[in-house]
Amino acid sequence: MSQRADLAAAFVATTDWAGALLRPLASDAGKRAYFRLISPAGHKAVLMDASPEKGEDVRPFLTIDRWLTGQGLSAPEIYAEDTANGFLLIEDLGDGLYARLADQDAALEQPIYEAAIDALLEITTAEPPTVDPYDAETMAPLAGLAGSWYAGDAALAEEIARATGRALASLAPAPPTLALRDFHAENLLWLPDRKGAARVGLLDFQDARRGHPAYDVASLLRDARRDVPQRLQTILADRFGAGLGWDRDETTRALAVQGAQRNLRILGVFARLSLHFSKPHYVDLIPRVWQNLQTELSHPDLTELRQVASQLPTPSTPHLQDLKDRCGTIPTLA
Repeated sequence: MSQRADLAAAFVATTDWAGALLRPLASDAGKRAYFRLISPAGHKAVLMDASPEKGEDVRPFLTIDRWLTGQGLSAPEIYAEDTANGFLLIEDLGDGLYARLADQDAALEQPIYEAAIDALLEITTAEPPTVDPYDAETMAPLAGLAGSWYAGDAALAEEIARATGRALASLAPAPPTLALRDFHAENLLWLPDRKGAARVGLLDFQDARRGHPAYDVASLLRDARRDVPQRLQTILADRFGAGLGWDRDETTRALAVQGAQRNLRILGVFARLSLHFSKPHYVDLIPRVWQNLQTELSHPDLTELRQVASQLPTPSTPHLQDLKDRCGTIPTLA
């Protein structure tokens, strides 16, 4: 066994899941790994392996998890922790992944997505925890990743960052809320036996920041991994806007600006996952991200950003293939 596996086994041995079977669960775009534990008595838990040697830190997850559960929301219960070695033993929220359920049962799609919007509205009612801001100053350079990594053009990255910063700054002020920043159908679990917003199981929120309330809604509606029907997008946007007392114009504008920044960032991140981290399968998601970006940029108030972003290469087959062909060839991060 590797040293990491030995550490994991030693950690689990100190918990009620000593002697449990370990089965790998799907990992994410980061460096964490997850395992389902099944005890001899049939009880289940999840082991998070977030190695400090890979730059991971479980403490932000713990902070956000405890804040969310304190609001009555369904983040996983923490059973045991080893922050020094990067292990957490957490509640197993099951297999009711939104992406899978919505694709399997069209009648279920709207109610579970409405519950997700209600969970976001619940988050806006509480003072966010003490975390870093996700404001225009932070977000604008991240939008520039589309230029530096997806287009390979440092000058364009700077242009995109400046235009994005101006678009973000033009939004009407809104009280900051906790932006989970990865709020989409493959990070949400349906828990029908619970009530209200607690029916939404929340995952992968360790990068949460104090941000604009529209950010996570844009993430949910313009999903990089699945298409949300336009009719449902409108219903959900209206539901969220009404919950905050916004009119449709204000809601649409906020979603367009926040969504444009997010999709520009994701274009760069997915290219970087191939070029630097040797994960070329993320390139296959780029056409949907591109289409989401074009939808956001069609908003009449985003003329400047639309003109700047028009310099990005379209996700043609040759361009996408080039991103795959150069997989893992850029050893240092920009």
